[in-house]
Amino acid sequence: MNSSRKSSNILVRLGLLVAVLVISTASVAAQEQSPVAATPANEIAAVKDFKSTLATLSALYEKDVKRLEKQNAQLKQLFTEGIVARIEVEQSDRDLAAARAKVDEVAQQIAELNKPVAAAPIVAANMAGSNQNWSTGNARIDGLIRLHGSQHGVDPYLIFCLMSQESGFSSRATSYKGAMGLMQLMPGTAARYGVTNPYDVGQNISAGTRYLRDLLKMFNGRVDLALAGYNAGEGAVMKYGNRIPPYNETQNYVRLIIARYGRKQTS
Repeated sequence: MNSSRKSSNILVRLGLLVAVLVISTASVAAQEQSPVAATPANEIAAVKDFKSTLATLSALYEKDVKRLEKQNAQLKQLFTEGIVARIEVEQSDRDLAAARAKVDEVAQQIAELNKPVAAAPIVAANMAGSNQNWSTGNARIDGLIRLHGSQHGVDPYLIFCLMSQESGFSSRATSYKGAMGLMQLMPGTAARYGVTNPYDVGQNISAGTRYLRDLLKMFNGRVDLALAGYNAGEGAVMKYGNRIPPYNETQNYVRLIIARYGRKQTS
């Protein structure tokens, strides 16, 4: 009798397990076959997914900081022994400071994403963000963002969000790929828009805003595609059928800015 009851229980458990597997498999298959529509619910899901991405990045950046801290300490010891030059120690200090800044930036982004989230917009309203309560910390840069946004029909708050991601509002920023200034203009883009000095604040914001305007027009107001074009080039977006290219850097770039841009707070 006990043996029969045990067998029955095992069969019931196996039956439940099979049912769960069937339901899970069907759910995964449906997700793979159904195209993801650009809806508020999907944008919120993307933000939630990006929280996981940020957590992974944070762990990687923390690991990098620990590695650089150890390297920095070793270099300083070697410097005191006269084995390495001061310039190597100073470069190590800069690398360590930059790595720590990345950790802090990701921590701030995680904190932002943990606030109540509204659906992130996909299509831009030309001047929807002109009354947003934001500041770069520099009144002149704020004024130029609003001026060029107004002149070229681009939401100043979108320019602000993009600039924050591109350079952290540093007019002297230069990327390892050669992008320059506040809006990180590549040499070809700077030349296309008549920029003679990409580190000039006015020229840089004007050219970056016009480029963003042209991308928004090219992709029918789609903010996500315009941002992808700004990061990877419009050719890459068109190459993948007017979709965000499957580059980790570009996809993370778009998600970060869209997540922030979707959090408009009226002043």
